[in-house]
Amino acid sequence: MALDRQQLQKKYGILGESPALIQALDKVLQVAPTDITVLLYGETGVGKDVTARAIHDLSPRKGKNMVIVNCGAIPEGIIESELFGHEKGAYTGAHEARMGYFEQADGGTIFLDEIVDTPKNVQVKLLRVLESGEFFRVGSSKLRKVDVRVIAASNKDMWKSVERGDFREDLFYRLNTVTIRIPPLRERNQDILLIFRAFVAEFAQKYDSVFRGMSDEARQLLLSYRWPGNIRELRNVAEQLVVLEKSQYVDEEVLKKYLKGRQKLGSPDNLPMVFGQDREHERSFQSNRSDEMHLIYRVLLDMKQEMGDMKKMVGSLLYQSIHGGNVPKSLPAPSASAIRSAQQSGELSSIKDISEVRVADTPYSDIDYHDEEFTGHDKPEEQENAGILADTGGSSVTSGNENQDADSAENRASGSISRQSHPALSEDQKKVLRLFEKSDLPSLEEMEKFLIRQALEKYAGNRRKAARILGMSERTLYRKIDQYGLM
Repeated sequence: MALDRQQLQKKYGILGESPALIQALDKVLQVAPTDITVLLYGETGVGKDVTARAIHDLSPRKGKNMVIVNCGAIPEGIIESELFGHEKGAYTGAHEARMGYFEQADGGTIFLDEIVDTPKNVQVKLLRVLESGEFFRVGSSKLRKVDVRVIAASNKDMWKSVERGDFREDLFYRLNTVTIRIPPLRERNQDILLIFRAFVAEFAQKYDSVFRGMSDEARQLLLSYRWPGNIRELRNVAEQLVVLEKSQYVDEEVLKKYLKGRQKLGSPDNLPMVFGQDREHERSFQSNRSDEMHLIYRVLLDMKQEMGDMKKMVGSLLYQSIHGGNVPKSLPAPSASAIRSAQQSGELSSIKDISEVRVADTPYSDIDYHDEEFTGHDKPEEQENAGILADTGGSSVTSGNENQDADSAENRASGSISRQSHPALSEDQKKVLRLFEKSDLPSLEEMEKFLIRQALEKYAGNRRKAARILGMSERTLYRKIDQYGLM
């Protein structure tokens, strides 16, 4: 009799009702009765081994062996021998013939954890055994054949390894028949307290201890913590609290001692994280818009695109929104070579001296505004945009048009940067500027959507190049494009 999802969760102790978890378990129930190769994606500690065990136990092979192999833990020099076996005398120390893991799993299932860490020479043999079941022992010319179902797992983006040349593309496609993504704990926020209570009850009974409970602030900290170790880390924290804080009421300060990773929610896809030191800082963060603006500024910085001029404008806007009034000369300025080029071509009729550029007096002096990657100094492609300059208060940049001169003077008097003075800006960029000027900051989703659109436009829809410049995988970019309706 086939199990339903609730029975599956009960049998294997999988707690939670979050949509991402339910989706993964439903897929497990679909693929388990077949012999199809399964690739499990998930961070360390999410339960990939439990999922693999469930797939094996629900398959027709449940009466046969399930062999678990951590490919990342086997030294490169012996991994081939471990997987496929060897003959007596095949190498120094091979005193007798030995079966490999594939032979031990014949008729059953082999679980190759962290398969992305296998050496290239072994990947060739893995591809062959996946396709035909055939292999040779080390030191043998006798062809052997096994009937094994393969479940592989990785906590890394395997496609990035393919792009770097570390993992064979043909093996990736062979493994990627069915992919099951096991969500990290931070994406299962509604399940955290449920799982924590279950662990506390388990360890209280095991150690004959009493857990007195925890404060609302401590519970909130459990929910806001990033859980880099996922279920495994949550289990360890629960066990430590039961044993070391026996019969004590746990408040926020006590709980912090056991949370060793990052204690703030981060954003996905390698976007910057915001850190906080305590609850007071968190409250001030909610009321202090400058931190949000700093985050947006860092997002643009991390884009690593040739957008020096856009970054200069955002830097000016950040200072104006926080301090009001004109922008000091200490904010970033265009490169001298770009200015000379523009002057020689007649694009700029007058430019003040910008040699006294400093960052020490700016509110974001911890950012290297003069980094070439940030300012785009001496890059030919940046010279084309030399006319799009941040208003520096005392300096003026004009295009020779008297009307634009008047507009620039009026905007400097009002302490804002006019969208009319930046005719090269796209509508999306103008929208961002309007949001800044109104002190109505865009959400992270809006900024992410804006940056993805800019990257796609920059590379004429080439998603691979856009994903690389955004610092995310192609798979994530495809999901974001669909999420934001950017098809």
